[in-house]
Amino acid sequence: MTSTSFVKLLTDLGAQSLSVLDQNISKSDYVVLDLSVTNEMLKTVNMSSSEKLGIYIDSHIAINKARVVFGGYLETRGIYNRSDYFNDQNPETERNIHLGLDLWIEAETPIYTPLDAEVHSFQNNTNFGDYGPTIILKHIIESVEFYTLYGHLSLTSIEDIQVGQQFKKGDQIATLGDATVNGDYPPHLHFQIIKDMQHYKGDYPGVSSQKDLEFYRQNCPDPNLLLGL
Repeated sequence: MTSTSFVKLLTDLGAQSLSVLDQNISKSDYVVLDLSVTNEMLKTVNMSSSEKLGIYIDSHIAINKARVVFGGYLETRGIYNRSDYFNDQNPETERNIHLGLDLWIEAETPIYTPLDAEVHSFQNNTNFGDYGPTIILKHIIESVEFYTLYGHLSLTSIEDIQVGQQFKKGDQIATLGDATVNGDYPPHLHFQIIKDMQHYKGDYPGVSSQKDLEFYRQNCPDPNLLLGL
């Protein structure tokens, strides 16, 4: 399937009002959050501190009277500089371009599958600044196989899950973790679409270098195609 055809499939699916959070949260309660290096306001925030970043995000939620703030697809971010797992002195190979959509909301928030799914894999990715507990679901829609990744979950989310487990659209699959387990971030969901899982299980790159961006842009299209926020 071509990238254009895959994007059209995702767009058509997104017309069904899909969600990974409680469907009773109105789309008007979602507000965009900019965590890019071009956001001048972040220059006053200690991005290496999950607590200080959390204060900034909570303030953004309160000011905008939102329930969820979201964003980040293909956003170049400075937050990854705090972790050796991402940091690289070479600007071509440093991984700082975000490949998923982040939805910032409190810990223990239930997470749902937007489509019928099967558990492909799961894992606790414990590098500093990594996903923490992660679930990857496999979907087959109109004979097209693709995957969705859910990162920064709670530890209990991966305690009783099994590879091959089936979920129906709208089933709860997990809850969000807090900074003690989620890679040291304020609570949020990293939601990512993956066309080809390659050799990965329980993990997949969620941040790209400039050098690899074109590949990942094709393999990981905008998650908002499904969510329509």
